[in-house]
Amino acid sequence: MPHQWRRPVRQRSRLIRRTGPAHSRVEFAHHSEQEFARFLDYYRIRWTYEPVSFPIAWDSGRVAEMFTPDFYLPEHDQYVELTTMKQSLVTPKNRKVRLLRELYPDVNVRLLYRKDYHQLLGQAGYGALHVQELRKEDVGDILISPVELETRVRALGRRISRDYRGRSIVLVGVLKGTTFFLADLARNIKVPFVIDYLDLKRFAGSQPSERVRVARNIDYPIEGHHVLLVEDIVNTGLTLDYLLSGLKQRSPASIEVVTLLDRPMRRLVPVPLRYAGFQIPNEYVVGYGLDYRELYRHLPFIAVLKPRVYEVVPPAEASR
Repeated sequence: MPHQWRRPVRQRSRLIRRTGPAHSRVEFAHHSEQEFARFLDYYRIRWTYEPVSFPIAWDSGRVAEMFTPDFYLPEHDQYVELTTMKQSLVTPKNRKVRLLRELYPDVNVRLLYRKDYHQLLGQAGYGALHVQELRKEDVGDILISPVELETRVRALGRRISRDYRGRSIVLVGVLKGTTFFLADLARNIKVPFVIDYLDLKRFAGSQPSERVRVARNIDYPIEGHHVLLVEDIVNTGLTLDYLLSGLKQRSPASIEVVTLLDRPMRRLVPVPLRYAGFQIPNEYVVGYGLDYRELYRHLPFIAVLKPRVYEVVPPAEASR
């Protein structure tokens, strides 16, 4: 088989479609392809529709059969061919995928059922959300990308490890927004530590200080220990000031604060932030643990939630 016949052929008629407001219109061959594209768009994953055709069979030196995967995800170097549970479709597609892998061992291709969408994204480090709940138009600009988050959290972990060298610490996370941040931060801290959590409950009140109470307190005895309070975002400082006052009553050896996000323009009371990941503008943000009514936590980036989603209701995070 001549080597030159084994090179993939690029489809000139197909265009790369990127996420964002200015992307080319694509005519999909099947509804499932459109659904998968919408799924990828929601997660801001760049994709190309039918970008390359691979020769997979020859007859007398001529290409007799080509295989064109449905999608290519350039950031993950992954080709994806969609299929259904119908055996009449699965069998020939399995054959083509097997031939493609044999002929082009460096090509990463996957046959994907609809039920496997989230498994694919999970392997790429993304969270999950039911396909029918995806509303890409609710989420605006990405402020902080997954790579920027990973890089900054790693740097915070190194700095904390250096500052607490020779000591152990108690990491106290504030539920639920710190869940992802605390997990990633802990993996990058190289000194001994234990983890505990606080959970807050908010009430309506005439004064800002009346809006928050501790629903679940820490179990670990922190007296004489070095405590690092882990926050997702600091806005007014009222909640943080309330938490610090309560923790100081337990007589820790020291207490410092690390926050992923800081929004100093909303500050009402001064609070000490030893470590801060990013300063952000005066926008309602979601993702990487931050939510709106328990939605959007799963996003692997920090993005702006469009105002029409929460309308005129003051965001719950405003008192943080």
